[in-house]
Amino acid sequence: MPIESKGVRKHLLSDVIEKLRHAYIDLGFREVYNPIFIEEGDIYKQWGREAPTILDRCFYLATLPRPDVGIDQDKLDLLKKMGVALEPKKKTVLQKVFHNYKKGLFDSDELITKLAETLSINEDKALMVLSTFPELKHKGPIATNLTLRSHMTSGWFLTLKEFQDKEPLPIKLFSVDLCFRREQALDATHLRCYHSASSVVMDRQVDIEYVEQVIKGLFKPFGIEEVKYVKKRRSASYYEKNSETEVFVRVKDRKDWVEVADFGMYSNKVLKRYRVMYPVLNLGLGAERLAMVIYGFSDVRKLVYPQFYVQLELSDREIASSVTIDKVPRTEEGKRMQRAIIEGCERYGDMPSPCEYTVYDGKMLGKKVTVKLVQNEKGKRLLGRAAFNEVLAYDGNILGIPRKDETLSKRELIKAARERGVQTGIRYIDSLAAVAATDIEEAVKSGKKGFVMKRAMTSTAGELNIRVREDVLRFITSKNKRIDLRGPVFMMVVAQIE
Repeated sequence: MPIESKGVRKHLLSDVIEKLRHAYIDLGFREVYNPIFIEEGDIYKQWGREAPTILDRCFYLATLPRPDVGIDQDKLDLLKKMGVALEPKKKTVLQKVFHNYKKGLFDSDELITKLAETLSINEDKALMVLSTFPELKHKGPIATNLTLRSHMTSGWFLTLKEFQDKEPLPIKLFSVDLCFRREQALDATHLRCYHSASSVVMDRQVDIEYVEQVIKGLFKPFGIEEVKYVKKRRSASYYEKNSETEVFVRVKDRKDWVEVADFGMYSNKVLKRYRVMYPVLNLGLGAERLAMVIYGFSDVRKLVYPQFYVQLELSDREIASSVTIDKVPRTEEGKRMQRAIIEGCERYGDMPSPCEYTVYDGKMLGKKVTVKLVQNEKGKRLLGRAAFNEVLAYDGNILGIPRKDETLSKRELIKAARERGVQTGIRYIDSLAAVAATDIEEAVKSGKKGFVMKRAMTSTAGELNIRVREDVLRFITSKNKRIDLRGPVFMMVVAQIE
């Protein structure tokens, strides 16, 4: 699916997540947030002897320990060369700052400010001082026993333990949140973080068949009716044996079946390790997987990160909407002048030359201004034949198309663009009248007595006072398309300012 340029709108994935949340709430589930940081010991509790292989897919958290910083004579000499001499009292105070930093008595981003205040120097100089202490630069991360949640179940056991004595049964909870997996590589079906739309039901007696009602309710907002259940040959260690089941749905417009969810009964043995006294049914649904089915994606990267994996695609309508007049008058008088110039072009544009026509005679910023359309050369018309060209988008191009003319209509590109192109609503005279009125405004403000604007042959958007949005310019270039706004305009605007 191409990246669309439509301004503010929801991401496809967030739309799926929002519908899943509302579906869970409609089914009577309560939303909670589970812990993201999971201790290594909890992985062993849940997976038992299988834990070492499961930990292989987990991200471990590390910290940068704050070092001991000493101030020896070499550092004192170096600081002196930098213009920071430390008498014994200041040395003692500086050593205390580093000691408090080590103890974590203030945030690390305050260290520069503390140094500047202690040494009575500015913060730029304090950054230079910092460079004399290699202990602060050569820190290395040290791993902890905390992991990032690789699946929602890691947090459910902790949450269930707290809920069982605080809420009446049955307890129905759900969470839609990120999980993290240390995948060896990103590909069409693997990301290092994904959204799990997971839920649990805890009661004195839980019927595993109930999960089918939940799945039906979750899929209803998406119009998914074809569902297939396949029992796994071997259940995960935290599930009861022979209870884990995979859920498949039909891919949009195809015959393929795609796994999107998984459910089972939590192992009584594992529940007891967390002092959870009641049976628990768990359902885990991958939001990205479901979104791929709904929107017909075959590559999860293109769904989640289109800015990196999908080539920009713009329709002619989107291209046309990106084309605007650049310089426009700011004053109401300037806007009236712009309209007057356009009306004069429409009225007198085909008149034979030499000729001149007054199109505006009035006030601007307290001064009298007279504006004329002029053509001094003989044997021509007031305006060139391209003056009334319309700017439109066609087949990825931005083109200046002439008014209907039987001869020109025989050219295939012009004919096709006229029939199927998307108009911007801008003609050459519209954009040129705008820049003329704007420049006359500036001439009046600066105290000039007159102003002349001449346009003969145009070849670029800038010469026509037309702006095309930057992303659209890049798209047109990448597709080897063009912006063709050439043509003879022969427009001359003369203003007298009293």
